[in-house]
Amino acid sequence: MFSIGDFAKHGRVSVRMLRHYDAIGLLAPARVDPFTGYRGYEAAQLARLNRIIALKDLGFTLQQVAGIIDEQVSPDELRGMLRLRRAELAEAVAEAESRLTRVESRLRSIESEGHMPTEDIVVKSLPAVRVARLSAVAESFGPEHVGPVIDPLFGRLCALVERAGLTVAGPGLAYYEEAEPGSDRVRAYAALPVNAEPDPAHGFEIADLPAVPRAATLVHRGAMDQVLPAEQLMARWTEATGERAVGYVRELYLECEGPQTTWVTELQQPLD
Repeated sequence: MFSIGDFAKHGRVSVRMLRHYDAIGLLAPARVDPFTGYRGYEAAQLARLNRIIALKDLGFTLQQVAGIIDEQVSPDELRGMLRLRRAELAEAVAEAESRLTRVESRLRSIESEGHMPTEDIVVKSLPAVRVARLSAVAESFGPEHVGPVIDPLFGRLCALVERAGLTVAGPGLAYYEEAEPGSDRVRAYAALPVNAEPDPAHGFEIADLPAVPRAATLVHRGAMDQVLPAEQLMARWTEATGERAVGYVRELYLECEGPQTTWVTELQQPLD
């Protein structure tokens, strides 16, 4: 018969943990002295303790451990639990590897530039949004071609939305699609979030932009004709991290009052 201290040493657990296992009915001592309250454990109980530790190391909760050890879980159920745990661990490993890649990318940036980058790229999800929109074709995605197209679109759209008596429900955004296969031309959309149903009398479209599960985002400060360095930084980050960009970068205009030098725009690059 082992004392609780000796049993804890053999089992490589703490005395406090053994008391907790006893309290929840997972591993009761073989004997409790009625006068002193001292707990005693038999050597054979080490097998049960080892199973508890092994199952805990796999990530099971103590409640799940109890069900498995006491055979309240069928082999098929246990197989399903293990497969689920494997999937959870694989997801955690993938996330850790992605984070490691971002850390290495940041280190390379610091080592090559000699200082900490002033702009941070954050991966997040983008919610679905209903928008009023107008569109036109630009000769390319370059700022020199997009700006002269998108700016007038927003001017017209704001006037039409106001005339329709609609309330804008959030920051405006611009997004882009390939205009023609194999061409540099892009269709540029000026969009304003609204809570409205389609109506041909409005003079603009109502469209539902789907949610984007993952997007790399970067805050650009200043005029949009000076956005190229920020977009290049986004492209370098995508390549360095092994991410795969999908489509064109969106622009969410967080602050667009006053001179363009004071504008704040979130660039949003959807990821695969």
